[in-house]
Amino acid sequence: MTYPELLASLPPEWPHELQPSNREALLASGVTLVVLDDDPTGTQTVHDVPVLTCWDVDLLEQALRQQPPLLFLLTNSRSLTEEQTQTLHREIAQELSAAAQAADCKVELISRSDSTLRGHYPLETDTLAEHWHEPEDLTLVMPFFLEGGRLTVDGQHYVREGEELIPAHETPFAQDPAFAFSHSYLPDWVEEKTDGRVQAAEVILISIETIRKEGPEGVARLLREAPAGSVCITDAVSDRDAEVVAAGMEAAGRTVMARTAASYVRARAGLPKRELLSCDDLDGEGSGGLIMVGSHVPKTTRQLEVLQNQYPDLVSIELPVADVLADAEATLESVSLQLNAALEADQEVVLFTSRELIQAETSEANLDISVRVSGALVRMVQSIGQRPRFIVSKGGITSSDIATGGLEVKTAEVAGSILPGVPVWRLGEEARFPGMHYVIFPGNVGDENAVADAVSKLSKK
Repeated sequence: MTYPELLASLPPEWPHELQPSNREALLASGVTLVVLDDDPTGTQTVHDVPVLTCWDVDLLEQALRQQPPLLFLLTNSRSLTEEQTQTLHREIAQELSAAAQAADCKVELISRSDSTLRGHYPLETDTLAEHWHEPEDLTLVMPFFLEGGRLTVDGQHYVREGEELIPAHETPFAQDPAFAFSHSYLPDWVEEKTDGRVQAAEVILISIETIRKEGPEGVARLLREAPAGSVCITDAVSDRDAEVVAAGMEAAGRTVMARTAASYVRARAGLPKRELLSCDDLDGEGSGGLIMVGSHVPKTTRQLEVLQNQYPDLVSIELPVADVLADAEATLESVSLQLNAALEADQEVVLFTSRELIQAETSEANLDISVRVSGALVRMVQSIGQRPRFIVSKGGITSSDIATGGLEVKTAEVAGSILPGVPVWRLGEEARFPGMHYVIFPGNVGDENAVADAVSKLSKK
């Protein structure tokens, strides 16, 4: 079935606009939605929202005393082992619980992860539920992400490529070295990921029929009737569908742990959409511009090729992964010298890891490779001697590590998006380059021209 055929086969959307009422309900509740984001790309649907990259009690308490309706915590847990992820989420739950009580702030948790089903599920939600001071009695799974073409119908999760709808388990994302999966029918995916602890037949499906014909009350009814401990998965094809689900969850009165992609966050917060950032919005001081490419998914490689073809004057520097893994110091020093020379000459430069994917035999070993390569990219950013006008980072782990390790970011604000699904952070005063715009480009977002399109907005040429 093609995308137009799918749309033609569905009932009409729920007719009532819900974004304003969802926003009003959240503000009236006094709740702060705290989104634990396993890489920084989860900010891709929001704007004017604070982000923290660390979570000591004092910093969390200070942020919560401002009573923001929405707050992101960057965990970058997709780059961690299972043991590290469990330890991290136990720590965050305890620190955040203490900060919320000290600030007298009501907090609702959202575990934001990848719209192509990669990440530490159910480990993260299980750990949070165990250590959070308000036990959750339902889990809501919703990987819908409109800007990325991730749609769920009848429990089947699709990745849209043009007019084609591809079941998620048939895409390259399902062969991720660390987070592979073999099902895109979400009840089966839940059973697979929970090692059979939750059987597919026990998973509750909130169907597109219910969402579009019965609206928020239909969703709320299913959630109220769900046995304690249930996993509920939900269809969605449009933002209105996500808004219906968010309104239904609010009305249900159940304590819910949401494991979702980015579109649910916007719907639950009742945030209106904002126009894409323009060239004028992105002007900045500095010398040269830097595009960092760490992601290895095929889409990123094609986007890199198009970028280089469209910008022949762009300085291209390859970082050989084999040399990084061999600790070849001379290579790193050479790359750093080339990078700084280009920026000092006010040129725009793309620094990319070699495209041949080097894999190990275990998921933990593959994560270690990713961390070491990302660490090398961080070192290159640390070596920069002057402020660039902008930095674009391609890939979730790359973006997070560059933000925290290379740019020393502890706080930031999401300014908006430069392209659909591509967020821009305005860096906090403690960062190495305060106020600089930092473009976080997910590895799995955009067509082949997308990176070139972003650079065209940022470029002075």
